[in-house]
Amino acid sequence: MAAQSYDRLEGVIWYDGKVLPWNDANLHVLSHGLHYGSCVFEGERAYGGQIFKNKEHAERLKRSANLLDFDIPYSVAEIMAAKQTVVEKNGRKEAYVRPVAWRGSEMMGVSAQSNTIHLAIASWEWPSYFDPEQRLKGIRLDLAEYRRPDPKTAPSTAKAAGLYMICTISKHRAERRGYADAMMLDWQGRVAECTGANIFFTKDGKIHTPTADCFLDGITRQTVIALAKKRGIEVIERRIMPDELTGFAECFITGSAAEVTAVAEIADWRFTPAAITKQLMDDYTAEVQPKAAAA
Repeated sequence: MAAQSYDRLEGVIWYDGKVLPWNDANLHVLSHGLHYGSCVFEGERAYGGQIFKNKEHAERLKRSANLLDFDIPYSVAEIMAAKQTVVEKNGRKEAYVRPVAWRGSEMMGVSAQSNTIHLAIASWEWPSYFDPEQRLKGIRLDLAEYRRPDPKTAPSTAKAAGLYMICTISKHRAERRGYADAMMLDWQGRVAECTGANIFFTKDGKIHTPTADCFLDGITRQTVIALAKKRGIEVIERRIMPDELTGFAECFITGSAAEVTAVAEIADWRFTPAAITKQLMDDYTAEVQPKAAAA
């Protein structure tokens, strides 16, 4: 049976300062964000009713908007509070949280400096992005045809809707070929990321991950790097070429949706999920749980 359409879920959505019934949170078909990609968003998770890294996500949302030359008319604190309100009112303690901001419909054309900036926040139940049984066993990745663009050609450090166009195309192609996702290279042919997650490799007890200068330096990525260093595991951020993949032992990906997920295969390269991946999966699970208030 097909899942219920996202425009027909039950609950509320925070929209421009008001809490609306889910079905009433709509925008006009001539909104600039739809036609010209002037739209930014976040992907977050609530655990036990508390949004993990709530402030960091709100700050990044504001930065992403600024990179697209608009300002969200709410402070970081106001955005944080609105997100928490949505989670509480929707009554799902384990939830995915999606803030999204976009230019409205006052002007239709490339230039739209006077358009109203809208902000909406929704939350819904969304289990692990990948099959839970495959998360430790390891998912299979295709090699994407599209590449992450030169940062001189796009605002690559923003979480902007338009940057995901090639991700959707690449993930669809991968799924049609029997893979769970795809790994993307950058414009110079170096390993970059997956379509919605950062990627890591292990060799000789050390972790190697691509330098995040033409794709999003994910908040989950930053969290996992900190957890690895806390364990005394060296993390090396550097340029990685595809022909190096043969020499890596483990591979895993990170993201708010993916959390920490093992990878067993990327095209013709094979990996064996083992101790480091399992340890970081466990550490991340422990990290995201709400901390008990001090007595």
